[in-house]
Amino acid sequence: MSPERWPSEWMRSALGVCVLRALLEGPNYGYAITQRLAAAGLGNIKGGTLYPLLGRFEESGFVEVEWRPGDGGPGRKYFSLTDQGRAHARSMAELWADFTKTTRELTDGALEKRRELT
Repeated sequence: MSPERWPSEWMRSALGVCVLRALLEGPNYGYAITQRLAAAGLGNIKGGTLYPLLGRFEESGFVEVEWRPGDGGPGRKYFSLTDQGRAHARSMAELWADFTKTTRELTDGALEKRRELT
């Protein structure tokens, strides 16, 4: 299935844990985060979706924001995980892994039924 066809409710559910994971790699700015997620197979994440999420992470104390000068262009707003944010990212990744294992066990049954019918 192509990323553009992922159901939007799945994307809303997964986006937070995926953004946290991307930020575990180090500080980054919004556009670069969207490109990292696209390269991972999530498709085009719009700024109108990403920036409110990053704002909520900042309000929760998971992310710190720093303005850095641009190379010959405007400055960029970099987001980096706090210690609390790194702990939260790892916790959420563990929970997500458990959740997807559980849902995978349930949904694989539907795939097996489909194979039996064909």
